[in-house]
Amino acid sequence: MTQPHPDNNPDTPEGNQPPAPQQPDYSAQPPQYAQPQPPQPQFGAQPPQPQYYAQPQVPQQPQYGAQPPQPNMAYGYPQPKSKIAAGLLGIFLGGLGIHRFYLGYTTIGVIQLVLTVVLGIFTFGLVGLWGLVEGIMILAGAEYFRRDAKGVPLRD
Repeated sequence: MTQPHPDNNPDTPEGNQPPAPQQPDYSAQPPQYAQPQPPQPQFGAQPPQPQYYAQPQVPQQPQYGAQPPQPNMAYGYPQPKSKIAAGLLGIFLGGLGIHRFYLGYTTIGVIQLVLTVVLGIFTFGLVGLWGLVEGIMILAGAEYFRRDAKGVPLRD
């Protein structure tokens, strides 16, 4: 017996045919490299919230010589009251307690107003000295009158 093609390959089948080279299977689906999809929400369920990644915080440098921010009504901070206005109200209208209303002490202001109106007739207005003395104390910078009812320091 003669062989048409001498082949020293031991893998050759006996039917005198060389083995067919292995071809990749292109009919199979290639692997999908996409981001995983979240499951679809059920009826009436809340939709998934997007996840945000936080940016790294950069520490701020201290600013030397910068003024602290001044209170401002536009930002919800109480406006500081004027010490001069409160003192002049105490001197000229102190018997009526107007300076106390200005500083936010309404209870004491009402007491001064009632005492001046009711007792002022019998004392010839001597109750008004209470307001005059407090007005001078405000202008002099007494410790008790350095802040208003909310604790905000009086401005000059």
